[in-house]
Amino acid sequence: MEFFEVTKRRRSIRIFESKEIERDKLNQILEAANLAPSAGNLQSYEIILIRDWRKKKKIAEASYNQNFIAQAPIVLIFCANFLRSIRYGERGKLYAIQDATIACAHAHLATTAVGLGSCWVGAFNEHEIKEIINAPEHIKPIAILPI
Repeated sequence: MEFFEVTKRRRSIRIFESKEIERDKLNQILEAANLAPSAGNLQSYEIILIRDWRKKKKIAEASYNQNFIAQAPIVLIFCANFLRSIRYGERGKLYAIQDATIACAHAHLATTAVGLGSCWVGAFNEHEIKEIINAPEHIKPIAILPI
């Protein structure tokens, strides 16, 4: 699918089919995220992939009961990794947040390009999400992308 067609067709999808996502399509989505530009090419972010229904349910609850998250076959959580951008000092934290954000944007568009649906979720309790994914102090959840 051509780039501008993808941007026109992209929608926030909140109703998901319960079938498994093809490995090739998932790999294309993750590759698009990893090809996103990043500050100093540090890729100061992590992508956490969740398939477990119990964790997805907890993530939905921690996202102010956005229950559609639990229905998605896969949930990606994009997190800033502050250790990777530490060389830039305090400004590096902002770079890590930007890196995670643009990686999520690439994944969101790639989801449309491979014929799937997703919804960017930015409303969540950060502390609860960190507990669910067992994130250390230097990891900050930025966006959730159910696919």
